[in-house]
Amino acid sequence: MKILHTADWHIGKRLHKTDLSQDFDLFVNWLCNYLRENPVDVLLISGDVFDFSNPSSESRSQYYKTLIKLKNFNLKIIITGGNHDSPSVLEAPKEILNQLDIHVIGQMPDQFEDCLIPVSSENEIELIIAAIPYLRSRNLQRQFDAESYENKQEAVKESIAFHFQETAKLAKENYPNLPLIAMGHLFATGASLSESERDIQIGNLAGLEATHFGNDYNYIALGHIHKPQRLQAETPIFYSGSPIPLSFSERKNDKRILVLDTEASFEPESISIPKFRDLILIKGTLDEIKVKLENIENKYPLKTLIEIELYEAEFSATKTYELEQVIEAFDKQNCDIVKHKVTFKNMTEVERGVSTVESQVSDFTPKEVFQKKLEGIDETENTKLELMSAFEEILDELNRPEE
Repeated sequence: MKILHTADWHIGKRLHKTDLSQDFDLFVNWLCNYLRENPVDVLLISGDVFDFSNPSSESRSQYYKTLIKLKNFNLKIIITGGNHDSPSVLEAPKEILNQLDIHVIGQMPDQFEDCLIPVSSENEIELIIAAIPYLRSRNLQRQFDAESYENKQEAVKESIAFHFQETAKLAKENYPNLPLIAMGHLFATGASLSESERDIQIGNLAGLEATHFGNDYNYIALGHIHKPQRLQAETPIFYSGSPIPLSFSERKNDKRILVLDTEASFEPESISIPKFRDLILIKGTLDEIKVKLENIENKYPLKTLIEIELYEAEFSATKTYELEQVIEAFDKQNCDIVKHKVTFKNMTEVERGVSTVESQVSDFTPKEVFQKKLEGIDETENTKLELMSAFEEILDELNRPEE
């Protein structure tokens, strides 16, 4: 049986006001071509289908059109919710999608057995998928009676571990001797992050160790971290990563899907996704930036996006003005400068105050804004951590407006 693992589609994502819907469509077209030549039995999507909990009508339409395209390949699709997803949005069409052999688990069911999805071939069950979505604070609430933050962290870890281990236990009781694959959406210790993994909320603060998953899973298909990677563990535990770059920090990542052939091994084959758009970060002095901009060429289907970081030793308002003029005059075909930043190494406090380059609030996530606020208050580190924990619980609540 062949299983394809992907995650973190983030439909509706914008990168510096650039809509990435075309990027995602090109990925889906490539994926369909791959499936045409390389049939699979099951497609796993491990969370963060959407970028926003209340996706636009355009994003929902893109999602449903994608499912229709993929269903042409006669495969079972299993989707779990991520921290960006609204459980009710994902599960609203659940009954209809079930009829199409598309299974959606947007939030953790009351009964762990409801996470278990048998996968059959020729009317015989061959393996079990434990489809565990992102675990929100209400799923872990029973563990939140620890007095200190450190104890709460441990309580969160143990609660998440309990969900995976209890689900595995039930799978082994109900389906003995069958292979078991888990889906999860969380942060595991040792995973390499990029700047686009924003709002890592309370259920993921703990940083799970590989041992927390237990020893009953044959493969663990994770989402949440956008860089494809394997965790150091005896069990194959993989992040598939996002299929398209979602931030400039991902510009050098080799985007991938993972494909398992369970008859051969539970170690997946890593399939590289073509690049559809170039993200270029240019750093240097004004003269260096001018040369680098002149040498840029677009070799990809979609518009190249460029970030500029000017570094000069001495403060100069003239240099800042000249950079603005260079950006305004830039007219390379199919290329856009989407952000620029100026840093002077040697600046007095007065010069720093009159510098024309300031960070915009729109450049920060809510969590980052709150972190900056915390930096300016006179409290202990433990108190600040407690405040951040409370803030993330509020973010979690705001992501569920339907309730």
